Amino acid sequence: MRIGVTVFLTDQTIGPAELGRALAERGFQSYYAPEHTHIPVSRATPAPLGEPLPDYYSRTLDPFVTLATVAAVAPGIRVGTGICLVAQRDPILLAKESATLDLLTGGRFDLGVGFGWNKEEMADHGVVFGQRRDRVREGVLAMRELWGLDVASYQGEHVRFEPSWCWPKPAARAVPVLIGGAAGPKLFQAVLDYADGWMPIGGRGLTQALPVLRAAAEEIGRDPDTLRVVPFGTEPTPGKLEHYRKLGIEEIVFNVPSGPADRILPVLDDYARYIERE
Repeated sequence: MRIGVTVFLTDQTIGPAELGRALAERGFQSYYAPEHTHIPVSRATPAPLGEPLPDYYSRTLDPFVTLATVAAVAPGIRVGTGICLVAQRDPILLAKESATLDLLTGGRFDLGVGFGWNKEEMADHGVVFGQRRDRVREGVLAMRELWGLDVASYQGEHVRFEPSWCWPKPAARAVPVLIGGAAGPKLFQAVLDYADGWMPIGGRGLTQALPVLRAAAEEIGRDPDTLRVVPFGTEPTPGKLEHYRKLGIEEIVFNVPSGPADRILPVLDDYARYIERE
């Protein structure tokens, strides 16, 4: 089982190079970077985990620069976004960034995507909140065209471009796409429609949710064994690793609180000892 972590890195926390080296030294195998471009001061949208919204949301480092730095100092670690706000990004640029990172890491990049929650943040990007799911879908489908074809084009409602050349290509002509979010019909429909797997936030309720996802995959003729399920931002509680192993989970991502090195490194030490015990 691959064990990774996610942590909000900012201009006030441990740096990505120091974090990458620390993860490699302790045997962790993946790191996922979150994303928020900015947080409008006038925000009225409730924070998903309650108020007040932590300061690190407005100070988050760019995920792709962060992941490239981690990968450079810890070349054996798999890196990913957790999650990338696709609706707020230009899909042509995102396709190039993702393909470049995947190529330079030797195919060790996962594009974790999400729909987003902050209406004011999206509005500043010209995104209508109610259209965000459609924008994410079209963005991912358009990127798949750019990754997989020498001459690619896409004509959607939100994403359009004429036949074009776009290199580099990912290491395997595709970047794995994982959708983050809570279990539900809409989320599972999206996973089965255009993604390679699911990142259940927190990782709770998988015993009940996984059979539903697998049944939905079988119903449309998709092999459920090809779907990656990566519990994301979970906490290391006794028996959790064995529980996930029994469910067929092959990777989990622990949440690490944001902070400076003297706060984060002891947490990584605790997690490493937990993994040894489990």
